[in-house]
Amino acid sequence: MKLFKNILLLGSLLMMSGHLFAAEDITGKWRSIDDKTGFSKGIIEITKDASGVYTGKIIEVIPRPGYTPKIVCDQCTGTLKNKPILGLQILNNMKKSAKNDLEYEGGTILDPLNGKVYKSKIKLNSTGTRITMRGYVGVEVVGRSQTWIRQD
Repeated sequence: MKLFKNILLLGSLLMMSGHLFAAEDITGKWRSIDDKTGFSKGIIEITKDASGVYTGKIIEVIPRPGYTPKIVCDQCTGTLKNKPILGLQILNNMKKSAKNDLEYEGGTILDPLNGKVYKSKIKLNSTGTRITMRGYVGVEVVGRSQTWIRQD
């Protein structure tokens, strides 16, 4: 009986450690949910470079009834002007917070519909399945949040 309990305990610990490991990183594919309409907008792939900096690009645009997605970022400025939205890097310079393992900060997010770049902050939920992407100007209170759902 004691052996059975130990096996159950070990199995539980392994499952929890895998669960915690999944919650420690935002790399992967994420489905963005529009905060205004509630519809899926696209799939963003977040990667991390060797120095621990996260970036994200649009790898799929999701059409929906009554809406025709933009093909290029016509509102963007500089080198991004009229670049295809598919493949566009929208998340830049994001780093894991030193204060909280589930938060990422210091980066920017581009809204390809209006061409504006915002400061950004990401909060990963404890299960690693959702993030809250906050884009803001100046202070975090003045901004918008979107939910992104892990796809892989």
